[in-house]
Amino acid sequence: MTLRIRAAEPADVGAIFQVRTAVTENSLTIAQLTEMGITTASITAMIIESPCAWVAVEGERVVGFSMADLEDGSLFAAFVLPSYEGRGLGKRLVQAAEAALFARHRVVWLETGKTTRAAGFYRHLGWANETDHGDGDIRLEKSRP
Repeated sequence: MTLRIRAAEPADVGAIFQVRTAVTENSLTIAQLTEMGITTASITAMIIESPCAWVAVEGERVVGFSMADLEDGSLFAAFVLPSYEGRGLGKRLVQAAEAALFARHRVVWLETGKTTRAAGFYRHLGWANETDHGDGDIRLEKSRP
């Protein structure tokens, strides 16, 4: 079956949370996400307000997603189900978010753990200008091509 990237819709929010809680690195529970203010209501509102999220789908099944905060110019999230890693979906999801971010900002940013696989993944995609944000986290930036 073909894997494709499309804009997220409010109906995808439940599946987005299933992906987010299924990952092996930077794993969080629904309770932990809720404590951070990341709820189905808040994500649904974000998706309704602006095109800020994209999903990777196989058939009708959501297998990954990315999200951006278009106002502050940041890549907010990019996650793929563990069984779908290594197929280029993460790269395609990040590229979708980058396109929306670069339409509004010359330089965009993200934060991640310095020693995570994600940090290496983002560096591989051209994110650089690393700055330490404490507690093992770093900020990476990328300039509009």
